[in-house]
Amino acid sequence: MAIEVFNRREQKYRLGRTTFLSLSERLGEYMCLDAHNQTHFTYPICNLYYDTADSHLIRTSLQKPRYKEKLRLRSYGTPTPDSKVYVEIKKKFCGCVNKRRSGILLRDAYAFLADGTAPKGGCGLNEQVLREISYLLSRQRLEPKVYLSYERRAFFGIDDPNIRVSFDTNILTRREDLLLESGNYGEGLLADGEWIMEVKTPSSIPIWLARLLSEYRVYPAGFSKYGREYTKQLAGAAQQQPRRIFAAACTQANTIGGFANV
Repeated sequence: MAIEVFNRREQKYRLGRTTFLSLSERLGEYMCLDAHNQTHFTYPICNLYYDTADSHLIRTSLQKPRYKEKLRLRSYGTPTPDSKVYVEIKKKFCGCVNKRRSGILLRDAYAFLADGTAPKGGCGLNEQVLREISYLLSRQRLEPKVYLSYERRAFFGIDDPNIRVSFDTNILTRREDLLLESGNYGEGLLADGEWIMEVKTPSSIPIWLARLLSEYRVYPAGFSKYGREYTKQLAGAAQQQPRRIFAAACTQANTIGGFANV
């Protein structure tokens, strides 16, 4: 059965292609490949992030409060309406991440997240998690805001499977056609060849991993995929604002000029 409750610490790093290839090869001395990577070098993860109309959840998250939460719908690959996906609520308090999720059919997930009424008695449903998400939906009016997908290569510890290291690349985002079944397309969020590494541990990073990171001169670099997409979207809107003002002024000037020539 897939793990549905996670409590851990997470640290992110940004890597170039060369460092990724070398470091991931060295990890093979201490870690095993995720089952999804046994037949494919990377596997796709697709997400719909839910937020308020004014993006309250991500704006709060970017302020780095002691407590924050996110809600997303996740699939592994492009699903169909009858595919199993996961509704996930992710909370972070004082650096400790708690992620709770439940498997659910995609068509049921859309209905649940639209009105907060959880399906009853379905096979594989984690009803406690669904109740928690229902409570969040009752407190805030949430809607799908961003589609975000990426390719992942992941490892777990040989001696301690709770230690996980994942590498994500080819992050694609869009703010239209917000359906998981529409497939992976959108605007790229990373430079070509760039990877985001995430180290997930129950407590502190093991000595062998700390030594590897030091050897490759890899240092922590905070990176939120949804956060980066939101700030990029804001920057794009800010760049467009002067153009819209200029265009409006030109239109107004032409209209005034037109009346003057009558």
